[in-house]
Parts: sequence; C-alpha cells; structure tokens
Amino acid sequence: MSIELHHLRGFLALAEEKHFTRAAKRMNVSQPTLSRNIQRLEELLGRRLLERTTRQVHLTPDGESLHEQLRFLIPRLEAVLRPEAGDDTFRVGFAWGFPTDWPQEVIAGFEEETGTSVRVHRHDAQLAGVDSGDTDLAILRGRIVAPDVEIVPLLHERRVAAVSTRSDLAGREEIGWQEIANLGLVINEVSGTTDLTDWPADNQPTVSAVCRNFDEWLEAVAANKGVGVVPEFVGRQHIHSFVSFLTIPDAPRVPLNLVYSRHGAHPLISRFVAMAQAAVGEGSSTSAER
Repeated sequence: MSIELHHLRGFLALAEEKHFTRAAKRMNVSQPTLSRNIQRLEELLGRRLLERTTRQVHLTPDGESLHEQLRFLIPRLEAVLRPEAGDDTFRVGFAWGFPTDWPQEVIAGFEEETGTSVRVHRHDAQLAGVDSGDTDLAILRGRIVAPDVEIVPLLHERRVAAVSTRSDLAGREEIGWQEIANLGLVINEVSGTTDLTDWPADNQPTVSAVCRNFDEWLEAVAANKGVGVVPEFVGRQHIHSFVSFLTIPDAPRVPLNLVYSRHGAHPLISRFVAMAQAAVGEGSSTSAER
C-alpha cells in the first residue's frame, strides 16, 4: 500500500469542506488534482469514501469512519513533522572576525526559507565548537586539518600587516611578505590565520608574542610587541586607535571555509552551504576572490 500524506490531507480537507473547489483551494492544488488524489486513495483502500453529486459531496460510512480518525491523527502528525518555529536552532560558530557582508544575507534567507532560527556565537577554539557538538557549522579562516569534518572553501582573502602606531613601520602604506620574515611576529595560536609555516623554512620570522584569542593578539600588537598578520577586512574596521594596517601586495591569501561534522550533521547543512556559495558567487568583495 502506497498511501501518501497528501492523499490523507486532501481527503480530510474535502470531508470538512464538502466541496471540491473549496477543498482544492485550501490544499493549494487544482480541482482535477484533488479529484485524482481522492480516487487514488479509494483505490488503495479498496473502499468508496464519497458519494458524489453535481453539487455536493457526501461521505459514505467508510468515509465517515476514516474522517473521524484522521481529524485527530493528521494534526498530531503535522505537529510532529513541523515543530513550532523556534523549537529548532541552526548554530553557526566562529572563532573571531565574523564576516560583515554575505552571512547576514544568507542567514536572513535561510530563516525565511526554512523557518529555522539561526544563532551565531563565538568559540575561541580551532574548530569553533564543531568538534565538540556546540555548533552545527563554523565559518573559519586559514588552513584546517582535522579528522571527521567537511571543509568547504568559499573564497580567499587578502592579508594586511598590523603594527603599533608607535612602531617605526606605522608611517608606511605597505610591506613585503619576506620583509616581515625579518621582524618579530605576534601569533594567535588558537584561532589565528598566520603562523611560521606560511614562510619558507629557511626564512621565517621570530615569534615575539603568543596569544590565545583575537583580543589578546590585538592588544599585543598595540603594545608594540611585534607585527601581526590578518585578513584585510580587519584593517577596514578601524578596530583599535593604537593599531595601523599596511597592505602586503605579495602575501599568500587566506582561505575562508565552512566547516561541519561528517557525523550527525544538521539536516539543513547542505541548504545553508548552497546558499552561502550562491551569495559569495554573486557578490565577492574587492578584498576576496573565489
């Protein structure tokens, strides 16, 4: 027996409306489609459910019995299949520097299309809570090597150098990538996007300060502990009065990725990923390239 939910919903609407046109409008289908669905339901059950006349629809005793059961069962089933808005939340994590353009568009469209609320929250961890189950998907920058996660690259961002306004470099507009190798580097070892391996093994910067989150990193740069390297969007935000930013024309670009678990992933992961890819593809900024 291959009775489907739309067969039962159509019968319930018709049993309550007692009129094919009104029932079809309620179901948002054409009248011929509703008629075929009811006929198919009768064939699958092997029972006549309706007595049809030119103007009215009457239920047979079998139809009355089925209607009596379905008028309680269908609403309960639909409540299970479509929980109230807010019952489910899609959790998007980030370690630092949440993008300020395409995610807002994607989140708004995702919530409208799926009815699922999106909650964005920061985790100062390498995978921003994906590995611990605290987030369903994370927006992360840099090279990511981790077992049991899917990594979807979205775009690549330019880098800039962050220097203290007290530094001798503060008056410059740009700096070369290999020039940084001769300087002390401030590193965020947990959620940063730059480390010594970005330079050749025989020409790497010295580490002048090690931090565990973005705020610590920023204050270390402001205190003139060394030079920091971050994606270009950070420099456009004017985030600290004692930090200046220099372009690095020849710097390798930073990948920005969507990351999620391969096991037990949220059922709407693919929808969010597809919407993000479409948004980035339609409007990449001047600081990024696909």
